[in-house]
Amino acid sequence: MFLRSDKAPFDSMQEECGVFGVYSSESRNVAHTVYYGLYALQHRGQESAGIAVAYNDKIEYFKGMGLVPEVFEEANFATLPEGDIAIGHVRYSTTGASHILNAQPVVFTGKCGKIAVAHNGNLVNTRSLREKLIQENAVFQTTIDSEVIASMINKYSDGNILKGIVCACKEFKGSYSLVVMTTTQLIAVRDPFGIRPLVLGRSLDDYIVASETCALDAVGATYVRDVEPGEILVIDANGLTSHRMENLPPKSAACIFEYVYFARADSILDGCSVYEARKQAGRILAQKYGVEADIVSGVPDSAVVAARGYSEVSGIPYVEALAKNRYVGRTFIQPDQSMRENSLSVKMNALRANIQGKRLIIVDDSIVRGTTSKRIVRMLRDAGAREVHVRICSPIIKHPCHLGIDMQTYSQLIGAYRNEEQIAKVLGADSIRYLSVDDLVETCRQSRMNFCLGCFSGEYPCPSEETDKYKFE
Repeated sequence: MFLRSDKAPFDSMQEECGVFGVYSSESRNVAHTVYYGLYALQHRGQESAGIAVAYNDKIEYFKGMGLVPEVFEEANFATLPEGDIAIGHVRYSTTGASHILNAQPVVFTGKCGKIAVAHNGNLVNTRSLREKLIQENAVFQTTIDSEVIASMINKYSDGNILKGIVCACKEFKGSYSLVVMTTTQLIAVRDPFGIRPLVLGRSLDDYIVASETCALDAVGATYVRDVEPGEILVIDANGLTSHRMENLPPKSAACIFEYVYFARADSILDGCSVYEARKQAGRILAQKYGVEADIVSGVPDSAVVAARGYSEVSGIPYVEALAKNRYVGRTFIQPDQSMRENSLSVKMNALRANIQGKRLIIVDDSIVRGTTSKRIVRMLRDAGAREVHVRICSPIIKHPCHLGIDMQTYSQLIGAYRNEEQIAKVLGADSIRYLSVDDLVETCRQSRMNFCLGCFSGEYPCPSEETDKYKFE
C-alpha cells in the first residue's frame, strides 16, 4: 500500500473515488455525458478528475487536479473528440500521493491495443503484485494501485481483454469497482465481496455504469440493476454479456459506510435507499438514546437526514445549529498545520440566534479522530448552547480500514481504546451515544448485501499484507 505522505488525517473519513462509463449506440460528444456523471459523483473525490474517450481505434484523454468544473473548462473539453465510448474518474487518494501523475483514468497501449482503466477501491496486496511485475520488467509511472490493476490485466490478456480481466482478478485482493475501456468495449467489474458499489443504467440505446444511482439520474439514465459481486459486464456491439468470477466467497461484504457517509442521500445501493437508511439511524438513536433537550440538529451535510429522523421520533424540533460554507469541498485539503487549525471555521459556523441558551442534541454520521467533533462542540458552546449532547449514526470506530477508507492506524482513532464516557470527556460534550453494530445493520435492512464491519470488529473480508500498519501506536 502506498500511503499519502503530504496530507494529515481528518476527523471524518475521506472518500475514496467515483467511476463512470458510457457506451453509446452512435458517435457523439460522450465526454459531456461523463462530465455530468462525474459532477454527480463529485462528493466521492475532489482531488482530481479525468475523462478518456474512444474513437477511430484510438483513445484520447484529459485529466487534472481539482474539481470537475475546474478541470474541464471549455478549452480542455475541446481536446476530447466525439466518440462512442468514454469513462471518467474522480479521485480522493487513499493510496498514492496527491499528484497529477496519479490522476485517473490510467491510459496505456497494451496487448489489446489502447486501454483505459478507472478504479474505485483499494487492493491490499498491491506491494507484492507490484514487486512481482517489476521482476517481470514492468515499468510504473505512478504510485497507485490502479496502475498495478491495469498492468495485471494487460499481462494476462494475450489479445483478449476479458481473459486478462478474469485472470487478473484471481490475484487481486481487496476492494475494486472498475470501468475498463478498449476502443470497442466498455467493461464493468465488481470485486467478489462487492465492497464498493457499482450500478448499471440505460439511456435509450446507451449503457451507463457508475458508482452510484445519483450519477444515472444526472444524465437522464434509467437504473437497471446493481453489478453483482464478482460480476464482469462486457458491453460492445453485440450488446451486454455477463460473466462471473470463479470461487466466489459465500457472503458479500459491502462497506456499510457507503450508507453512513460516502454515498449521496439520493442514491440507492443494492436495493437500499441511502436516505432511508440515514433517517432510520436517527430514529433508532431517538428511540434508544433519547435525552431531554430543546432542539436537535445535524452536522451538515450527511447527518442532516438522520437528525430529522431523530426529531421525528423524539418530538424535539429540528433547528439548524451549524451553517456550512457551500463553496468548500467535503475534503478541503489544507497544505499546512496552521491552515488545518482554521479549516473548521472556514467550513462551518454556529447559528448563535438558534442555539443560545438551548439544550442541544447534535447528530453526526461518525467520529474518526475526534478533532473536528471537539471543535464543533466548542463552537456550539461558544455560541451559547447550554448543553451539547452528541449522537452518532454508527458504532465506535475501533479499528483502521485498509479497503478504501482513509483511516490507516489506531493512533488516528479516538475510539480505539476509549468508551463513550471517555470520548464525551475528550470532546467536551455533556453526553455521547453511538448506534450499536446491530442497530446500524438494521438501518440497511433493505439491502441485498451482507456488510464489512471490520472497523468496528477488526474482522475484514481481506486481510492486509501490511499488518504492521494496523497495530496500536
